[in-house]
Parts: sequence; C-alpha cells; structure tokens
Amino acid sequence: MDQPVFLALAPVVLLIAAGWGAARRGWLTAAGVTELSNLVFTLLAPAMLFRAMSRVRVQTLDFTPAVLYFAACALLATAALAWRGLSRRTVVRVLTACFGNTVMIGIPLITLAFGEAGLVHLLMLISVHSLVLLTAATVLFELAVMREARARGELPPRLAPTLLMGLRNAIVHPVPLPILLGLAFAQTGWRLPAVVDQPLGLLGSAFGPLALVLVGASLANTRIGEQLRAALGLSAAKNLLLPALLALLYLATGARGLAAAVMITTAALPVGANAFLFAQRYAVDEDLTTASMAVSTLLALLTLPLVMLLVRGGML
Repeated sequence: MDQPVFLALAPVVLLIAAGWGAARRGWLTAAGVTELSNLVFTLLAPAMLFRAMSRVRVQTLDFTPAVLYFAACALLATAALAWRGLSRRTVVRVLTACFGNTVMIGIPLITLAFGEAGLVHLLMLISVHSLVLLTAATVLFELAVMREARARGELPPRLAPTLLMGLRNAIVHPVPLPILLGLAFAQTGWRLPAVVDQPLGLLGSAFGPLALVLVGASLANTRIGEQLRAALGLSAAKNLLLPALLALLYLATGARGLAAAVMITTAALPVGANAFLFAQRYAVDEDLTTASMAVSTLLALLTLPLVMLLVRGGML
C-alpha cells in the first residue's frame, strides 16, 4: 500500500479496533457509548469545528467541488427513484447510500491524509452537508407520506411546517452551526485570544481519537443478522458507487487537485448515523439501516484504501 495512504488509515483502523475490543470486553457499555457520543457531538466537535473555521476567509473557498458532490448524490437519488418509485423505503435507502460519516470518521481520516488544508475543504462540505441532504430527504419523505396517505384515502399532512422544521434542525445543530459561526468570526479579521484558543485546541484534539473509538464500540453492539445481503448492496452503493459517480463528474469537468481528492475520499466514507435517525422517524427499514452502517464501516477497511490510492494517483 502507498505509504501516505497506509499512514493515514492505520490510526483510524487501530482506534476503531480498540473501541471494538473495549466494548467486547465490557469496558464500554452501550449506555456509555451513548453518553460519550453526546459528549463528542455537543462539546468536542463544536470546539474543534469552530476553531478550525475561525481562520478561514470566504474568498479563499471554492464551492464548485461541493456542488459536484451534491450533483453525484442527486444522480444516485434520481436513478433509485426512477427504478423503485417514490416511497419511504426508497427514500431511506437513497439517504443511506448518500449520507456519509463525515464527522466521526471523515474528520480524523481527512486530517491524517490531507492535512489542515484538506480539512478546510471537508468542513466547507460539512457546513452544508446536513442542510442539503437532510432537507432534500425531508421533502422526499413527506411527499412519500402524502402519496401513501392519499392512496389510503386519508388527509395527507402539511408539507411546509415539516420542511421548515427540517431546515431549522439542519442549521441549529452541533455540527454545521459552529462551522458557520467560526467562518463568520474569521471574516472579522480578528484572532482568538490564547486563553480561548488553547482550551478549544485541547478539546478539539480529543475529538478524533474518541470519535473513532466510539465507532468501534458501536460496531461491537450492532447485530447484522438476516439484513446482511441487502446491507451489502447499500454499502457498495455508498462506499463505491457514489465516489465513482463523483469521480466521473470531476473528470467530465476537468477538476483536479486537493479539493477533488478530499471530496471523492469523503464520498467513499461509510454510512452516517443520520440515515438511521430518519429510518426511525419514518418507521421504515430501521434494522436494515443499522446493519448498513455496520457493514459499510467494515467494508470501508477495504474500499477506502482502494479509493485513496486511485485518488492520490490521479488527483493530487
């Protein structure tokens, strides 16, 4: 394996394995994983995200790679909806195949593989990742619910209040909100005083290792069972098909460089937790979504090195 790829992936794999082993030994319970996950998302992640973006000027950002990222998601969603039709089951599978674990796995991996410059590109995507994908998913879910209600002869729910709630929840969230606030702070030209910057740095440095340990612990507590075959299909779509579509878009537009490499690697990340939250909310394919998160994370141990080798060979 290419040495930079190995050096980036080895800590990720080892920390996930450490979390898995800790959970299997009983050192970390399911309740403990939940509590630590809350700590990561409500304290460590916001500190790290705000600090990272507090030094970035808007004029240095190129939003084209992120636009192409969402275009690849749109192509995948359009194909799935055309093939299976609009239903809650189709929408949750589309979301599972598009929404990646950009925070708990993506941030540590991209930082190790591409450095702080690569992390800026990822955080720019993360700042709108939930807003775009979860808002689109909310619209599709609600349209599917309305369609099913009409088919049963029932009065369908109103779309506008649900959409507005989805927009609010996508922005007032521990991940995109500190990114946007940090970016706004950076435009003032001020710098964080040391008495604030250093504690934020210490909190942020704890994020990556703990997040990866929790990913491993979550895998130890996940049962795949009879969902394996369908989960493999969704995992292949997320880990391989989405980055392949994105790579084709970059080739078609002539895009190259660090931003393209970061986006394609991000597209190859395993399924993120928000897919399960939507499956739970709309009561559809909950077991399959949970199994897909576990299978795609395990599959990523093989697919991510492949994607990163191809990206480093052709994009950097």
